[in-house]
Amino acid sequence: MTKKVVIVGGGIVGCMTAMELVQRGCSVTIVERNQIASQTSGESSWAGGGIIFPLLPWLYSEHVNALTSSGANIYRELSQRLQSETGVDSDFDQSGFLLLPNFDAEVAQAWCARNQLPMQAVKASAFGVQSLSGEDALWLPTVCQIRPPYFMQAMRKWLEKNNVTMLEHTELMPLKQTPTLTGWQTVNGETLTADQFVVTSGAWSFELLKETSAKLNVKPMRGQILLYKPLKNLDQMVYREGFYMIPRRDGYLLAGSTLEDVGFEAAVTQAVRDELSAKAEAIMPELKNQPIIKHWSGLRPGTPENLPIISAHPSIENLYLNTGHFRYGLTMAPASAQMVVALMFGETPPIDSMPYACPV
Repeated sequence: MTKKVVIVGGGIVGCMTAMELVQRGCSVTIVERNQIASQTSGESSWAGGGIIFPLLPWLYSEHVNALTSSGANIYRELSQRLQSETGVDSDFDQSGFLLLPNFDAEVAQAWCARNQLPMQAVKASAFGVQSLSGEDALWLPTVCQIRPPYFMQAMRKWLEKNNVTMLEHTELMPLKQTPTLTGWQTVNGETLTADQFVVTSGAWSFELLKETSAKLNVKPMRGQILLYKPLKNLDQMVYREGFYMIPRRDGYLLAGSTLEDVGFEAAVTQAVRDELSAKAEAIMPELKNQPIIKHWSGLRPGTPENLPIISAHPSIENLYLNTGHFRYGLTMAPASAQMVVALMFGETPPIDSMPYACPV
């Protein structure tokens, strides 16, 4: 008998979880409060930069890095597969990552050596950028990027081709405590039934689960990004003290991003626009005469120490959580999808799942 699964949330984590379940022979329905792969939803899946790397991994726990490194290793093959099966190019690109000072060079180089990540101490000016804190930069040539809107479009097409049901513009009621979840009500009074349910609703997860998981510490964190199309673009990604610049193949350039604790307010602000453009122009002075083509924001699911929750619900036996990936939903999505699906099938995941358990 085919297992029926409802996934609550159609961002990148939800779509990757659906893909894993389809490959296990499940019948899958994704419930999404907005539209899957939409660029107007206010969610982080399409809005993020698409760096497949945890920025400064030496500042994170081994549990965060276990997911990011495992997930990052999957994207090259995954993007090729999606293009082959859907015709959509996700713009996967090994553009490399230039880290500008200030950073702890000794700690960074030791981490790279320990984790066999190729790196080279370089001078910033050799890469066509201006460094404000000295010339001693670190070049990580194997770091890759993907274009989130394109990747989400490819995922959506793959899910459609593989008969995943998508209930869009459908909002669920906050869940009530129950030993077993036989059905989840929508705000319109419909009841969705399944053998198992998975919450992958990012920043909205706590609102859905607050009556059953009061200690679930997931909250929205706004990030704002600018888009340029410079006359001469960067050849590589650049990062400096919390700020990144990402060149795209078609000549566009992203500059971001902020971390703002403003609840579910997704509006962009002039103050942040000015702050981000000043940082971009400091690294690339030629941007001073270039127009800002677009300015947008997304809401990330913030969690303490960037540690997601990937586990069975502590008291509802057929409910699972795969949420709270904060800044690295894209990078962690393939590995966290494999983990939650293994748990749903009663298997031991390839990465120890205990550190990601839902707080009781």
